Amino acid sequence: MAEILRLAEPAETGAPSLPHNVEAEAALLGALMIDNRLAEDIQMKLRPDHFFEPLHGRIYEQILKLIDRNMIASPVTLRPLFEADEEMKELGGPAYLAQLTGSGAAIIGARDFAGQIYDLALLRALIGVGREMVESALDTSEEVDPKGQIEQAEAALYRVAEEGGGESSTKSFAEATHMAVQLAEKALNTGGGLSGVTTGLTGVNAKTGGLHHSDLVILAGRPGMGKTALATNMAFNAAQRLVRDLEDGIAAEKSAGAAVAFFSLEMSADQLATRILAEASGISGESLRMGKISHQDFRNLARAAADLEGLPLYIDDTPGLTIAALRTRARRLKRQRGIGLIIVDYLQLLQGTGKAGGDQNRVQEISEISRGLKTLAKELNVPVLALSQLSRAVEQREDKRPQLSDLRESGSIEQDADMVWFVYREEYYVASREPKRPMDGDDAKVFEAYEQWQRDMERVYQLSELIVAKQRHGSTGKVKMKFESKITRFSDWAEEGHLPEIRG
Repeated sequence: MAEILRLAEPAETGAPSLPHNVEAEAALLGALMIDNRLAEDIQMKLRPDHFFEPLHGRIYEQILKLIDRNMIASPVTLRPLFEADEEMKELGGPAYLAQLTGSGAAIIGARDFAGQIYDLALLRALIGVGREMVESALDTSEEVDPKGQIEQAEAALYRVAEEGGGESSTKSFAEATHMAVQLAEKALNTGGGLSGVTTGLTGVNAKTGGLHHSDLVILAGRPGMGKTALATNMAFNAAQRLVRDLEDGIAAEKSAGAAVAFFSLEMSADQLATRILAEASGISGESLRMGKISHQDFRNLARAAADLEGLPLYIDDTPGLTIAALRTRARRLKRQRGIGLIIVDYLQLLQGTGKAGGDQNRVQEISEISRGLKTLAKELNVPVLALSQLSRAVEQREDKRPQLSDLRESGSIEQDADMVWFVYREEYYVASREPKRPMDGDDAKVFEAYEQWQRDMERVYQLSELIVAKQRHGSTGKVKMKFESKITRFSDWAEEGHLPEIRG
């Protein structure tokens, strides 16, 4: 009678063999053929490639296929599938299948065997990653790129670490309901209307419920509308809220704030820091850069900087990041810093993994990037706010308010996003239409045109709109905001009767 498969020892006694337990594999296969019901739990975690012996992996795969077709998987039903298998012939043919079921006691420990096979497969994967790291580090025949190798190694290690995530992805309705109730409780405790991470803007929070975990939010607008300023404001508000809640004894998981990772592919870290300091101190960013500030302003600046030192806001201003590198860095920040919000400025500056070339490839690349950002949001269970440029079609219309069709280069951005926001400032367009300043002797029409323009500027002064064009969690619509361009700060809009007295 055929014996249970045993692999030969390594030819060189000094060479260690990979971690494995062929006997456990054989015992598990035997238990599965005796009681097919065991596969219900085991197949959620164990894949054919987790088996060290390829023949065992093929047997396991065929067992699952038969069970999936509502057929009985036994040595009899499996026999025809392995009559031509060369490796099984060396072991005495299909009789090996019957030999596997020789010990009925294996049924009792089937789940333990499956767990051990899985753990040993992870160890082998870890060894494989280590070998690849060593080989790539030693190979200097091609262009040397240590940073790229480190990012690839981190991604490979993370894949090994996350191998077991699949078995917990299915939740019972009771578990899902419990999570929904927790969100409602969080919204109640934060004053109502806020179940996600705060944006710091009451009107936006009321419209959207905040930035929800696992959501991809696209914030788009034409140049000059204030996309980066709004994203920076939201990052500052979320980080500040977390600090305040922790000081008040509120646990991080119940806070409406979050530690923030800001990936800035356009602006440097010091430029973003200057914007945040300008907002916190109330001093013009231009004045800060030019040094045109008084001693009192500098004292206010120093005080604001001291207050912001402990802010959990992490800026990565590496240019030309690929979507793979961004995901690797985000995972690291999640693990090391516990980030709860990711901001990317901006989407079109990211690179895909393929070779660029041609408009069609660019569309595919943007699709890959948007899918990658959505996957990252779900994987880390944090909101991802990605800024996006709009096409020039906006400028050709009478009404400059953006539409979903204006998203540049790919419809997949709209498809992958859970929310799409547009930031729009009519003041920007009205200011650009300034007519000739009237002078003595000019025609009356010149005076009338300029006076009309001044009235238009007064109407739209500091007024901006956040247009919620898509929202899976609620209705679409507009939210009015106030924008102070000198300190690049967005805030809630005061209704008529509470407008600022100063007019420009």
